[in-house]
Amino acid sequence: MAADTWLVVGLGNPGTRYEATRHNIGYLVVDELLERMSSALTRTKARAQAATGRMPGTGGRPGDRAVLVRPSTYMNESGQPVGQLARFHSVTPDRVIAIHDDVDLDFDSVRLKKGGGEGGHNGLRSLTSHLGTRDYLRVRAGVGRPPGRMDTADYVLGRFSAQERETLPIFVSDLADAVEALIADGLVTAQQRFHAPR
Repeated sequence: MAADTWLVVGLGNPGTRYEATRHNIGYLVVDELLERMSSALTRTKARAQAATGRMPGTGGRPGDRAVLVRPSTYMNESGQPVGQLARFHSVTPDRVIAIHDDVDLDFDSVRLKKGGGEGGHNGLRSLTSHLGTRDYLRVRAGVGRPPGRMDTADYVLGRFSAQERETLPIFVSDLADAVEALIADGLVTAQQRFHAPR
């Protein structure tokens, strides 16, 4: 692969049981990006589904190449296929973008960062283990905190509320925009855009 290749990973769990749950918002964003690229996922030998295409560029120039990935493993093992695909496509960790749910952010919040801790997120912990570093990019999708004394795992594995579902398509679109901005404009410029009050 060329040096302009990115690995864009939507974290989630496979199977109909987990569809449309908060923990699977990374899958939803990859689906949105696939639709924009008019592409479709295919199975790989790395226990993941992937598609390759061009991201939007700036100034009329073609954008960078991106490999969109949905691991077919459960969340806590997602680092294994990601690490394998990163090596196969010669993508360095600083060009890996992980899209994941974040209970420390209000629902509908978009935050971008490079590196840092995993915040108890098993998918990020697995990525860090298999990439050998925490210095990859993250698109943090706020899903809010569980109500009352509800267990965090039960909350993120639950489906979005009826009220959340009303704005979920816009939220997913914003997250996809953030991925495109990260690739086209870089982290600092994308942060300035998406961290501003909306």
